Amino acid sequence: MNADLILWRHAEAEDLADNEETGGSDLSRRLTAKGEKQAARMSNWLARNLPEDARIWSSPAVRTEQTVLALGRKYRLSDALRPDASPDDLLQLVQWPQLQHPTLIVGHQPTLGRVVARLLGLSEQECSIKKGALWWLHQRERNGVSQTVILTVQSPEFL
Repeated sequence: MNADLILWRHAEAEDLADNEETGGSDLSRRLTAKGEKQAARMSNWLARNLPEDARIWSSPAVRTEQTVLALGRKYRLSDALRPDASPDDLLQLVQWPQLQHPTLIVGHQPTLGRVVARLLGLSEQECSIKKGALWWLHQRERNGVSQTVILTVQSPEFL
């Protein structure tokens, strides 16, 4: 079975310390002006490349919702994508690798980087994903062996 998993890290957000000074929490951090531009750039790219039947999931954090809202498509929130989520939480949510549809996840570091590292069999426990960037992974079977391949890595600064 072929399956696509697209991991999109939220765009640049307010610092936690600045947000806490105004009574906010980590989950209530908002995108900065730069983050809004990053989300818009990546959304424009995704609008051209993301299949119509893609399933879209977002962390319930404000910054991830703001990031995914720029795409203008329906999405669902899941606590399995919160900032402290594990790679297992994410992979269980999307039922990897038995996906029925391409799936876009808007989430956080280090969870996204840990998922990339696990799926690609990297020796490091995590891979660093830049704010606003995405990794598009594809699961396939070749000669009876399951493989994860990278289709693309995109950063808003290069779009």
